[in-house]
Amino acid sequence: MKKSVEKHLTLRERILETIRDAIMSGALKPGEKVAEPELASRFGISRTPIREAFRQLESEGYLSVVPRKGALVACFSPKDVEEFYAIKSILEGYAARKACAMLSTREINKLEAINEKLREIAEEGDVRHFFKVHNSFHDLFIRGAGNEKLHDMIAQLLKKFQRLRMASLSKPGRMQLSVEEHEKIIEAFRTRDAVLAEMLVQKNAEYGGKVLIEEESATELWNSKGLDL
Repeated sequence: MKKSVEKHLTLRERILETIRDAIMSGALKPGEKVAEPELASRFGISRTPIREAFRQLESEGYLSVVPRKGALVACFSPKDVEEFYAIKSILEGYAARKACAMLSTREINKLEAINEKLREIAEEGDVRHFFKVHNSFHDLFIRGAGNEKLHDMIAQLLKKFQRLRMASLSKPGRMQLSVEEHEKIIEAFRTRDAVLAEMLVQKNAEYGGKVLIEEESATELWNSKGLDL
């Protein structure tokens, strides 16, 4: 299945996925340089598309492009993780509260359909696919809040810390738990309980950070430079 999907990826997407996978698997460590010549040789291309890929990966929180040093794997501290999820919980919780009175029955039904799809993907264990569909679930109710500036603000924040979010969903049982949390959120939307919807979405976001910081296996991920995700 994976090989079939990879055949349809553009060269740029293949470069992006290669670097993302290397960072997520730990093959590339925090602070380690990502060599342009090696990638150019591997893909048989010039360095221009590689540098373009680096810029995108920097915007997603995977790399830090440093003048005269090149692209380095980005480092995240516990404080970075805590602050990101704190902001995420506040903004998304507010969006859920506002969306509660504005979402149509059709939109709520769509949320339920998306969550059923997530349930299937969780059983398959495909984190990358789950991540993409999971984004569409949250994007639907955030847009439903009817505040474009809020939507844009959240979208920019989520993109910058994409690596953390992917790492969180990769933890054992995290995808299944996310589906269960979504069920409760959907029910709050159906009953138009704005306070409950806000609380559940905030709890959902906060837990995403806790599994990275408090889980016992996470002790293996800390080093002097940051969080090795």
